[in-house]
Amino acid sequence: MKLNDDMQELMRKANSLLQSGPKGIATSLVQRVLQRALPGLVPPPERPVMKDINPPPPGRELPPAPEVITPAGVPAFVADLLDRFGVRPPAGTPPPPATERGQFLSGTLTNAAGTRQYKLYVPAAYTGQPLPLVVMLHGCTQNPDDFAAGTEMNAQAELTPCFVLYPAQSKSANGSQCWNWFNAVDQQREQGEPSIIADITRKVMADYRVLPKQVYVAGLSAGGAMAAIMGSTYPELYAAVGIHSGLPYAAATDLMSAMKAMRNGMNETRSAQSLPSGTRPIIVFHGDHDKTVHPRNGEQLIEQHVRSDTPSSTENGRVPNGHSYTRTLHRKRDGSPLAEQWLIHGAGHAWSGGSSKGTYTDARGPHATREMMRFFATQQG
Repeated sequence: MKLNDDMQELMRKANSLLQSGPKGIATSLVQRVLQRALPGLVPPPERPVMKDINPPPPGRELPPAPEVITPAGVPAFVADLLDRFGVRPPAGTPPPPATERGQFLSGTLTNAAGTRQYKLYVPAAYTGQPLPLVVMLHGCTQNPDDFAAGTEMNAQAELTPCFVLYPAQSKSANGSQCWNWFNAVDQQREQGEPSIIADITRKVMADYRVLPKQVYVAGLSAGGAMAAIMGSTYPELYAAVGIHSGLPYAAATDLMSAMKAMRNGMNETRSAQSLPSGTRPIIVFHGDHDKTVHPRNGEQLIEQHVRSDTPSSTENGRVPNGHSYTRTLHRKRDGSPLAEQWLIHGAGHAWSGGSSKGTYTDARGPHATREMMRFFATQQG
């Protein structure tokens, strides 16, 4: 990237002000440079990015969304200015694209409950060192390749090195390739589909050097509902759970009750039931215009995991040229994150911030893949 003379002149003025003038003016000049050097990445200085409508007490502030990584090819002094002046893109801004340089491998596992294929992404950075593992459960009509393309989790695995595992539902088990989250047998530990997913996870952990306390599970729609089951029935295996447009644990016991839960939320009698002991921390995304899985399900997921007296903070934000959202963080007594809920205003049944290369995605953000990875990083067993 090459800056023109005008940009260089602005930079000289900013450096001068940094030494002898008001920092705010210097920061404004730097942002003008960065807006030209990195178009679309740095917002105008006057743009309000986020407003906290319920400030947390001192010492209980919300953890910030991660910073966007500077793209390759940006001059070193520009990257340095990001740190020196505190200029940052807004929360929810998609990270720069990464190249999938690793291996996307295929495998099959059979146990007493059946046989399932899977795909595993091994990042280029892997040379035998221990890495985290993220298990991704696709939605109905999807498959590992489609889900990987839409969520761009493999690209994220290059930015934040980790393995990404995609178990695949078979058409013989469900004609629409939905995980059978609504069957009682598929909600039990060491039975049905949970046992298959758990065994695939264990196989990858045995075949590769995986950090055992940094294994996470996430999913979309039916895959999100199954992720809730996995986190509830295998708390020793998964350190945290990410659910997008999904349903609570054991929200239904048959197809009829599943349709009711998808339309209106889980039956209140069922929502009052307790989860298996040791349930893991959870991050939930749901669009408030979702016509496939009612947004009430996202609320009930949080209610299953969080006591009513748990400390919480809420903030509103908007992705530039994208959706607005409400983010609520619930904390443990020690102040660490327990549950995080993103209600995306105007969004339907789609992976937020995803790529059009896959199905059921909404590129207008916020970027669910990045935010899940940030949340997972706070939960390491």
